[in-house]
Amino acid sequence: QVQLVESGGGLVQAGGSLRLSCAAFGGTFSKLIMGWFRQAPGKERKCVASISRSGGNTYYTDSVKGRFTISRDNAKNTVYLQMNSLKPEDTAIYYCAADLDWYRVGVTVNSGDYDSWGQGTQVSVSS
Repeated sequence: QVQLVESGGGLVQAGGSLRLSCAAFGGTFSKLIMGWFRQAPGKERKCVASISRSGGNTYYTDSVKGRFTISRDNAKNTVYLQMNSLKPEDTAIYYCAADLDWYRVGVTVNSGDYDSWGQGTQVSVSS
């Protein structure tokens, strides 16, 4: 089993930036597809970004394209989410997730495909 620990959330004004980090413990990080999800109050959890094992393929939901960047450092067992030009609608709890299925290629946006989840980190953007 893989344990994930997120950090980097906080309160920021609109237009500001935050960088989320997710450290993985256990398993072989380079074999994991990684994703960032978010859940706002009263809304379902949704994939924000996903990155393939090598980092060569990425996915972004439309609302964050051009503002967020997902990246990974396999030597540090860490995935990042750089968030720029933050908007109040980005306010949510952000979760890091790992897909352990060896047969899957590329990226995935389905929460059901992810096997391990972090505890979540709150991101709040004030207007």
